[in-house]
Amino acid sequence: MTEFSQTTGQGPATQRSQAKESRRQALLAAAAALFAAEGFHRVSLEDLGSSAGVSGPAVYRHFSGKQAVLGALLLSVSQNLLDGGRRVVADADGTAALDRLVAFHVDFALRNPDVIRVQDQDFSNLAAADQSEVRSLQRSYVELWVQVLAGIHPDTELAELRMRAHATFGLINSTPHSVRAQGHRIAARRAGPLLQAMAMAALLAAADSEA
Repeated sequence: MTEFSQTTGQGPATQRSQAKESRRQALLAAAAALFAAEGFHRVSLEDLGSSAGVSGPAVYRHFSGKQAVLGALLLSVSQNLLDGGRRVVADADGTAALDRLVAFHVDFALRNPDVIRVQDQDFSNLAAADQSEVRSLQRSYVELWVQVLAGIHPDTELAELRMRAHATFGLINSTPHSVRAQGHRIAARRAGPLLQAMAMAALLAAADSEA
């Protein structure tokens, strides 16, 4: 039987590609949860496949191996952070841009605590090429923050602005684990606004040169 052409709409080829992408995303979600809980070295491809509802060997249809899964996970997250950050500040500047950027990062952190933990504990397990690309994406994300901060603190050295950005990431990224450790007693809807307010207060504080 002849397959429908992709030009006719949702034909079999398109449906297969969508199903493949769905399985790939399920594997990445499983990897985030398992790597965060057990660590990269204690998780097998069979564990990943089982968690995502596929057989261990089927994982190779999507990734060349476990290290490739880790690479895809951290590269996609780093790219999404950069793209999302650029998007939220595209039509804003000054304090409004900073507020959007902080809100965006807080939302990301509260939604992706497992990915943050994997980044912290398993970055060294990435292939060298993936380490380099992740670092490049992350540097670009930091510089996006620095550009916004420079508009607010024009007389402050760039090195200090980078320090402010990194300190803010430390505050925001560490908090989801604290929320989880307390059994969700501090719900995300309460933690989010509190984190935003704390981050904005720190980022807007005058430097010595501005006092």
